[in-house]
Amino acid sequence: MAIYEFNGFKPVIHKTAFIHPQAVVTGNVIIGAAVYVGPGAAIRGDWGKICIEDGCNIQENCTIHMFPGTTVILKEGAHIGHGAIIHGGTIGKNCLIGMNSVVMDDVKMGDECIVGALSLVTAKMEIPKRSLLVGNPAKIIKEVTDEMIAWKTKGTQLYQQLPKECYETLKICEPLRKEETNRPTQESMYATWENIKNK
Repeated sequence: MAIYEFNGFKPVIHKTAFIHPQAVVTGNVIIGAAVYVGPGAAIRGDWGKICIEDGCNIQENCTIHMFPGTTVILKEGAHIGHGAIIHGGTIGKNCLIGMNSVVMDDVKMGDECIVGALSLVTAKMEIPKRSLLVGNPAKIIKEVTDEMIAWKTKGTQLYQQLPKECYETLKICEPLRKEETNRPTQESMYATWENIKNK
């Protein structure tokens, strides 16, 4: 993995977090337990501090950064979808930031919010708990229901299991030139999803 010290700050990463070898973590960054960071993610704590609490996931090609002197906080269970940008602010517990969304500086997002894909959350926006936001600029359109947050929570649980699976099974390999007849099936993943869904 690409972990860099910057200005005397070394990232602090819990032993159960998984940082993909093609992700980059720089400087004043604290990463908690069972966090998953996907390939292409850039978590850059050079001008300020980034705190990523337990059970968060930062998916492929996400960027987390800030203006100078800012602390970015992703609270427990925050789920940052593919290609999203968090540029300053606080993301509450168990929030979902949809794919390719942008959260701008000094946003204060309450717990259990959901931001739709391709949304722009503008600077200094204060968002009450359990808000559903969509659009560019993003607007609150309704309250997140119990069913919606249950769906989000179960999806995040898959990512909370992923670091352990990556440590156990992810490895560089040479590709096959044709599919093997005894190729593994996806049944185990479907079974995991069904177990989580039905809890």
